[in-house]
Amino acid sequence: MTTRSLGVLLSGTALVLAVLPSASAQAYTPPRTPDGQPDLQGIWQVRNSPDKDLEKAKGLIVEPKNGKIPYQPAALAQKKQNEKNSATADPLNKCYMPGVPRLNLLNYPFQIFQTADQVAIAHEYIHNWRNIYLKRNKHLEQIDFWQGDSIGHWEGDTLVVDVADFNDQTWFDKAGDFHSDALHVTERYTRTGPDTLRYEATIEDPKTFTMPWKISAELRRNTQPNARLLEYECHYLADVAATKKEGK
Repeated sequence: MTTRSLGVLLSGTALVLAVLPSASAQAYTPPRTPDGQPDLQGIWQVRNSPDKDLEKAKGLIVEPKNGKIPYQPAALAQKKQNEKNSATADPLNKCYMPGVPRLNLLNYPFQIFQTADQVAIAHEYIHNWRNIYLKRNKHLEQIDFWQGDSIGHWEGDTLVVDVADFNDQTWFDKAGDFHSDALHVTERYTRTGPDTLRYEATIEDPKTFTMPWKISAELRRNTQPNARLLEYECHYLADVAATKKEGK
């Protein structure tokens, strides 16, 4: 074999290797439920408690690329005021429901259940429960929810959830990031491995933000034997402070 022929062979081999996907790049194929849906069931939990401050959570905000929430000027001023008063103003310190997507970003596990008609998510944090309806294609009218109204469908192996009908009483994190009643969230749940789940949420609110923005976080499955959700009760901080003051 001539030097020129060997060079052509090696370059051709390199080209073939370059276009072949590596094992790590190949998409994970999740197990199926008896209904044929991708099986997302299990107890999951986010890592690193990003709900403290979304902008400071490394890599959480993936759009826009600068990792900043695109507030309108007046909304940014309100956010700064919220942050200043976070100890008393954070809705979680009043035992209110966390809202979406904050509910999935807390340092508490949640469990996913599936049927042919809906996906249900039970959260350890103050017994929160969400129902994602797979057979409904229209949101409820003239009603609002702390967690929004959730309608889901499958795109390949990804569960896509359209969440609307929010009230304006929840925050995204402890840093005072907030929204109005015009909030609209599109969630995406994708198994990326036997024990990993990618959670994405695109957030829109024309009253508060100048453009949609997106977060992405990895969830881990609890594989411990007999893993289960525990009970968590919330205590209103004002009540706790009053109790301490009275010496009870």
